[in-house]
Amino acid sequence: MSFFVTGTDTNVGKTLIATVLLHQLASTGLRVVGMKPVAAGVEADGCWADVTALQSAGNVDAPLDLVNPYRFNPPIAPHLAAQQVGVTMSAALIALAYQQLSALADVVVVEGAGGWLVPLNETETLADLALALNVPIILVVGMRLGCINHALLTVAAIRSCGLHLAGWVANCIDADMPQFNENLQCLTQRIPAPLLGSVPFLASIDLCQLAKHIQLDKLRL
Repeated sequence: MSFFVTGTDTNVGKTLIATVLLHQLASTGLRVVGMKPVAAGVEADGCWADVTALQSAGNVDAPLDLVNPYRFNPPIAPHLAAQQVGVTMSAALIALAYQQLSALADVVVVEGAGGWLVPLNETETLADLALALNVPIILVVGMRLGCINHALLTVAAIRSCGLHLAGWVANCIDADMPQFNENLQCLTQRIPAPLLGSVPFLASIDLCQLAKHIQLDKLRL
């Protein structure tokens, strides 16, 4: 059992939700590990906050090169960051790392980069990676003005690939979003997958508090 966490955009809370999933799954006694195939914006010391968060939330000590096969310093689109340093990313290489992680854990939670169609290279996107892994998808919707269109386009793209949308999470990223509940109701009516939870805007991060907003038993596997 594994999951691919994607989002309607960058900075919508994919890492946040992925860490909550890892935390909850680990609490059931499963061996769980997070995977961030591509990280752009690595700090000078070689660390990246999202990767560190995933590592901390899991309970399997896996090699960094499996958890995060590609990491780049520039905080720009991953394929552009790769081009700057002469690297060509490959969905096949990431899939191989995923297979090795799968041998170490009961569950691998894979967090995508940016949105569904972010390029990996000249011919492949994150969608191609998700197809190669062929695991259920969890969509994180960044709740803000414009999210309905972003969410429904992403859902349509996922379904057009023939992949299974196991559930979605509404994550409020705009504390002043007008008509939040109405937007949430609209999306709930139109997304053909269970709403796993609605996360309110939070000034500080507390995994135990966040876990109260996510219901994994609603996953449609």
